[in-house]
Amino acid sequence: MEAIVYETFGGPEVLRHGQAVKPEPGSGEVRVKVVTAGVNPVDYKIRYGTMEQFFPTTFPAIPGLEFAGIVDAVGEGVTHAAVGDEVLGWTTTGAYAEYALAGHIAAKPAALTWERAAALPVAGETAQRVLDQLRVKTGETLLLHGAAGVVGSVAVQLAVDAGITVVGTASEANHAYLRSLGAIPVVYGNGLGARVRAAAPQGVDAVFDAAGQGVLPLSVELLGGAADRVVTIADPNAADHGVAFSAGGTAPEAIRAGLAEHARLAAEGRLDVRIAEVFPLADAAKALELSEAGHARGKLIIRP
Repeated sequence: MEAIVYETFGGPEVLRHGQAVKPEPGSGEVRVKVVTAGVNPVDYKIRYGTMEQFFPTTFPAIPGLEFAGIVDAVGEGVTHAAVGDEVLGWTTTGAYAEYALAGHIAAKPAALTWERAAALPVAGETAQRVLDQLRVKTGETLLLHGAAGVVGSVAVQLAVDAGITVVGTASEANHAYLRSLGAIPVVYGNGLGARVRAAAPQGVDAVFDAAGQGVLPLSVELLGGAADRVVTIADPNAADHGVAFSAGGTAPEAIRAGLAEHARLAAEGRLDVRIAEVFPLADAAKALELSEAGHARGKLIIRP
C-alpha cells in the first residue's frame, strides 16, 4: 500500500513517500481504507522521539493517530463494525497510509464531511479529558490558554455547551472567531493577568493550558496559589509549578463513547473544527512542517 514511512527519529527529512505492507486486522480490530487523516503536533513530536514514554515507536513507522475511512476488513470477535461502514477513530498502525488498523472507532454520521470527521478524534479526546480532569462544571469560569487552536477551540465549544463561562487567550486576529464560539477573548502576553481579571471579575475556577507559552505561574496565581485545578497539555515544565501534565490515560470505553458523542455534536452543527488546508499523501511532510511551525489557522488534513 502507499504510505508515508520513517525508519529513524528526526525531522521532516526522515520521511519517505513509498510502499508499506498492508496490515491485517487482529482480534478486535478493523482495517479501514483511509479517506482522510488528521495532522497533530504530537505526530512530529513522536517522529522526533520525544514522546516515547507515551507513544513507543517500532520502525518502520507510519505517522498519524486519527482517521476517517471505510471499513474493508474485520478481525475475529468484531461485532461493532462491518465491511462498508463509514467510521472515524484512532489507528494503531499510522493514518498517513492507504490502509490502517483500528480498535477505537465510531460511526461517521452522513452529515459529517470526511475532513471534519478526521479532525475530531484527537482534539475531542484531549479536550474532553482535560475538562474532566479539571472537574469544571456548569456555572464555573474556565481560563483557556490557546483557545483558538484546534484542541482549544473544541474545548471552548464543549465547555460553553455545558454552561461554563470561558475566557480564552488568543491573538487579536482570532478574537472574532472565539466570540462566535461563545468565549470571552483576551490577548495573551504582557499584562495578561489584568486582562483576565477584567474579563472575569468573579475570578476563574480552573485553567486549561493548550498553549505552553510559560503561562503556568500566572495561572496558579490567578487561582490564589492553588495548582490542583490547572492542567497543561503543552508545557513540559508542568511539574516545576505543581501542575498536572495530561497526555492520555482515557479508558477505551470512554474513548469510543466520546468519539460517538463528538461526531453526533459535529453532525448537528454544535461542534466544529476549522479546516486550514488539505494535502495529498505525497505532501505529508509539508503538512507536518506547517504544523511544526505553528502557523496553521485550523486543522491540517491529509487525503491518501
